[in-house]
Amino acid sequence: MSARQRQIGGDHYVTKAIQPWDAMQSWMSHEAFVGYLQGNVIKYLARYRDKGGVEDLKKAAHYLQRLIEEEERLCRD
Repeated sequence: MSARQRQIGGDHYVTKAIQPWDAMQSWMSHEAFVGYLQGNVIKYLARYRDKGGVEDLKKAAHYLQRLIEEEERLCRD
């Protein structure tokens, strides 16, 4: 299952016609979008012990999966 097809911690993004990260990807340069994904991985890793626990680790993994998918897409193109 792709990162776009699931969400950690609810369904408030996947039920939207356009997911926020898809809008960001269309509006941002590739470098800016990759930075957004990397930043979220770092954010969730940095706070997991103090705030969200395992759910934050899952969110970090989710953003990392999306980053991997983006990089693999670029390698195919």
